[in-house]
Amino acid sequence: MIEREIWVLAGTAASLGLVHTIIGPDHYLPFIVISRARHWTLRKTLFVSFLAGLGHILSSVVLGFVGIALGIAVAKLEGVESARGEIAAWLLIGFGLAYFVWGMRWAWKGKPHTHAHLHGRAADPAHAHGPDGAHEHAHSHESAEHAHLHGEKKKANITPWVLFTIFVFGPCEPLIPLVMYPAARHSTAGVALVAAAFGLVTIATMLVIITAASLGASFVRLGKLERFSHALAGLMIFVSGLAVQFLGL
Repeated sequence: MIEREIWVLAGTAASLGLVHTIIGPDHYLPFIVISRARHWTLRKTLFVSFLAGLGHILSSVVLGFVGIALGIAVAKLEGVESARGEIAAWLLIGFGLAYFVWGMRWAWKGKPHTHAHLHGRAADPAHAHGPDGAHEHAHSHESAEHAHLHGEKKKANITPWVLFTIFVFGPCEPLIPLVMYPAARHSTAGVALVAAAFGLVTIATMLVIITAASLGASFVRLGKLERFSHALAGLMIFVSGLAVQFLGL
């Protein structure tokens, strides 16, 4: 039977999971801005977010169980989690910066420009805007409305996997001390309950925030700045990484 103290600890774990997620912009901001920039459906956004959140939780759970099995002190495990946090923050910063640079390049390639089109004299007179029916029309190579093919092959999208990898490195700092108490009392059920409470609340909070923000963002129209959506997403991820690394969020 699970003791009363373990239930209290599970409630504490759930509360910490909620706070831990809300105050950590890295738990939801990257998914919101990437989803908006890449025009993901809400279903895809939540699926990618769920997998990343699951990897985020399980990596700390596995580390905790390994530490328990080997009898490693809490202080050492927390040191490992801290090091993982440093790696995750720098990965987030690097990814945000790289995505920003790529986004600026994409925006520049998508800069509206003109092409001269030639319609023969036999063409519809309504299109004959110059000698021999020559005229120009503006378009963007990166625009969804541009129907010309320029020989570029569609490349595999590795962005979800990058986010997943960063999240696997990301630690759940409050979780290790929480699971050590029931472990010390040789309660496997207690360890599972505490880890599950923390993990479920963390992932659920992520998905609720991402859903609300994504639905709100779907009504935002950037107008001429739309072609900079990838660059803006990269910039926001970069800033969130800096906040995690230097402000401890």
